[in-house]
Amino acid sequence: QVQLVESGGGLVQPGGSLRLSCAASRIIVGDRTMGWYRQAPGKQRELVATVTSGGYTNYPDSVKGRFTISRDNAKNTVYLQMNSLKPEDTANYYCSTVRNGIRYWGQGTQVTVSS
Repeated sequence: QVQLVESGGGLVQPGGSLRLSCAASRIIVGDRTMGWYRQAPGKQRELVATVTSGGYTNYPDSVKGRFTISRDNAKNTVYLQMNSLKPEDTANYYCSTVRNGIRYWGQGTQVTVSS
């Protein structure tokens, strides 16, 4: 069973930064596309960043230039560096990947941006 465990969320002021981590087991993060998603109350889950096995990254316009996805193959962990945070970034953030046609999700980590 694939396991994805997120950490690093918390309360931060507007303009602040956070780094989220996603520790994976039973998969190799460097061998597949890994993604970060978020879901705010009353809203649909949305993609915020992906990194392919070849290292290509992709971001929606809402976070481009502020968020950076990366991975540490030795630690089998994916990161999401979030800078210049805005109140609208408040959401539960999830790590996700697909293996054998099944999408796996972590339990999520809450990010709250508020003064």
